[in-house]
Amino acid sequence: MVIVACLAAAGVQAADQGPRHHAKGQYETVTATYTAVEGDELIAIGERFEVPLESLKAQNKLTSDEVTVGQKLVVATGAAETGLASAPQITGVPGSPSATTTISGNQLPPPDPKFGGVIKEKATESKAWWPPRIVPPKSAPNVLLIMTDDSGFGAPSTFGGVVPTPALDRIANNGLRYTQFHSTSLCSPTRAALITGRNHHVAGFGVVGEAATGFPGYDSIIKKDAGTIGTILKENGYATSWFGKDHNTPFYQASQAGPFGQWPTGMGFDYFYGFIGGDTSQWQPNLFRNTTAIYPFQGNPGWNLTTAMADDAIQYMKQLKEIAPDKPFFVYYVPGGTHAPHHPTPEWIKKISDLRLFDGGWNKIRETIFANQKRLGIMPTDAKLTPWPKELPEWDSLSFEEKKLFIKQADVFGAYLAYTDHEIGRVIQAVEDLGELNNTLIIYIAGDNGASAEGMLNGTPNEFTTFNGIAVPVKDQFLWYEFWGSDRTFPHFAAPWAWAMDTPFKWTKQVASHFGGTSQGLAMSWPGHITDMGGIRRQFHHVIDIVPTLLEATGIEAPETINGIQQRPIEGVSMTYTWDKANADAPTKHKTQYFEMLGNRAIYHDGWVAATTPVTLPWELSHATPPDVITGYKWELYDINKDPTEFDDLAGKMPDKLKEMQEIFYAQARKYDVLPLDNSTLARFLTPRPSATAGRTKFTYSGTLTGVPASAAPNILEKDYTITAEITVPEGGGEGMIVTQGGRFGGYALMLSKGLMGLRHGKPVFIYNLLDLKRTLWEGPELPPGKHTLVFDFKIEGVGFGKGGTGRLIVDGQEVDKKAMEHTTPILFPENEDFDVGMDTRTGVALVEYRYDVPFAFTGVIDKLTFDLGPEQYTEAEKKLLPAIRDQVARAKD
Repeated sequence: MVIVACLAAAGVQAADQGPRHHAKGQYETVTATYTAVEGDELIAIGERFEVPLESLKAQNKLTSDEVTVGQKLVVATGAAETGLASAPQITGVPGSPSATTTISGNQLPPPDPKFGGVIKEKATESKAWWPPRIVPPKSAPNVLLIMTDDSGFGAPSTFGGVVPTPALDRIANNGLRYTQFHSTSLCSPTRAALITGRNHHVAGFGVVGEAATGFPGYDSIIKKDAGTIGTILKENGYATSWFGKDHNTPFYQASQAGPFGQWPTGMGFDYFYGFIGGDTSQWQPNLFRNTTAIYPFQGNPGWNLTTAMADDAIQYMKQLKEIAPDKPFFVYYVPGGTHAPHHPTPEWIKKISDLRLFDGGWNKIRETIFANQKRLGIMPTDAKLTPWPKELPEWDSLSFEEKKLFIKQADVFGAYLAYTDHEIGRVIQAVEDLGELNNTLIIYIAGDNGASAEGMLNGTPNEFTTFNGIAVPVKDQFLWYEFWGSDRTFPHFAAPWAWAMDTPFKWTKQVASHFGGTSQGLAMSWPGHITDMGGIRRQFHHVIDIVPTLLEATGIEAPETINGIQQRPIEGVSMTYTWDKANADAPTKHKTQYFEMLGNRAIYHDGWVAATTPVTLPWELSHATPPDVITGYKWELYDINKDPTEFDDLAGKMPDKLKEMQEIFYAQARKYDVLPLDNSTLARFLTPRPSATAGRTKFTYSGTLTGVPASAAPNILEKDYTITAEITVPEGGGEGMIVTQGGRFGGYALMLSKGLMGLRHGKPVFIYNLLDLKRTLWEGPELPPGKHTLVFDFKIEGVGFGKGGTGRLIVDGQEVDKKAMEHTTPILFPENEDFDVGMDTRTGVALVEYRYDVPFAFTGVIDKLTFDLGPEQYTEAEKKLLPAIRDQVARAKD
């Protein structure tokens, strides 16, 4: 008979050598069993473990006081009363190859159990013993945790939107919809909170990593005392995987040099297939499998990450269930949609465009969404639609050309949302096809923050124009109109669409003070456990509540230590109490929640919200000095039990209540690493921080090196620079890329030309691509076989953002070309592209002249490649302006 016990420490231990004679057997707390030895008496065993005799007999279902040698007994106080709910669950014979056990989980990873067999001098006289395989509790489900990107509350049809999202509908109709679920208002902070169950400042992501400062709440490092749900489930026997966006690896650790502790594979996820950073092209992404860059799109026209990611996740689950059918999975599925660039396939663009969903404009669509929300019960019938802001144009004030362009932008966004949801639906269907749907908890969060207004007032065909502070006029955008959404664009829609997608709330992404920035639609299903199918829940909840929900659903305890590090308490609350229909209207268990991002802040407490009024507009690159972070903000007050859209500001009528709420905010700020509050930009961006390139002015390479992110590459912007390439051209002539950074949407390249029909082959060429707006070329004569030295020397003229200069191409000591550029790239090259030596891994810098197909590998030998960089050159006024611009760029990149 094998019966389990729940004890405090792990491992097989010898019985204590106390005064009692008849209780000298062994107990093992990994398997939680006491094994009786010769001479044992039941009363002595009970005394040793302080379990009354009758309880010991009851919990072991004994009818007498006798025990036999080798008998295994429950010896835990209270085991009979509790039913051993927290006791390890054992299957198989302990020590056999097939034995499994659950663990208490207080210490992760658990200690290795002590050998439980017998070792003599001879194997024939010894007894083998295998440590049991760790598994989750028997009732633990698979978990599919889905979250999309930059999708406003009112965008998907499930929450009143006009864009069809049948996969989200499916989960909502088979489970529950939550109408008061909240994010942090920016991507990487939300994601840090989601996977740790702690507030985003506690997790180190009080702001995006690119704006990190040296304070605990803002350094973009998930601390070792805030272990992830991936680590917890993995150590408890789950197969853990992460598909899609990873914006929680510090940008200065995102290269091949690591360290890899804060990559997905270092945060508890066995498998990673996705991209690093705030966004990426869906056509040519910066894609990784685990920590290795991969390029499946090369030579594969029509390939799109949104579909490829679903394919990979489906194959992963299929393979797992065929190899280890009893092992549950935790799949964290976070696609890039609908963050810019909006990259659906042409088929989806046609499907959505044919529906003419957006022809009425953003004001009309907002009214339609709000009416749908009332019809669906998402909003109460007496809820009020918040007013349209005076800072954004009314649809009827636009010209015909503006309306035509903006409808196209919205059609492509809608197609991207529908396409993303469709591929998510394929993943969900795969779970059903594997026969696992009834045993899978599916959580689908629509967006990690509100819809994005970072396309500026007119939108853009190239998001990197926004990052560099350049607004593209409407008439110029028509050059890309027919290709909008294809790999020829990196598009974003006009800011008013974002306000409309956040219906019925005010504000957008970046704004933590208002629900337009933080309110997300959430659907959750688990057949047999969530039985109020199609139900709506209005309890206030936050993204930090997902981890405790998963732990309660799986029956796994939050650990006290991980890798010997004492863990901070998980700060969210489980949402499982809302699953029962009888609790549909139960008060929320999440009583208090602060919000803060870039100085904007709010506090929720018992149905009330106090919030600061934003002082900057998220669709503008503001250079103005912000007001004092404490005294320079007006506060608003809302009773969201009566006013769920935050329509009626009560601050003027209830000053005492407002003061009470403000005091609660600052108490929370002190508790959760929110201090020091900071809405400045100069201090943030001039603060030294770790970097692979900090302080370096000379970089040397040879051979081939690919996939180096911008954070680890030489930065040639706003400075003099010299690139020197010592190469060997093979017999018959050479061609190919020597060095490049960026691609189609901005960057540079030094190469030997491919030529056309044998003409212009093997010519040294330097191309500078100014944000896909203008290309400047320097070229030299065709190089014969042998060793050559190529130099591109650039001298900036004047100082400041985007100033021009003069470049010289020098071949074997002779100047062969000299040109001036009126402007250079002001802030950054496309960060989803790489720095590559010896080939080009994503998109080509050239467009027509000297065009090439990637990877365009160099056919000769790069003996030595050197970058010599001068200092950044700015006026004193521009030095003060630079951090403000970079701050806006960092927000937009998220």
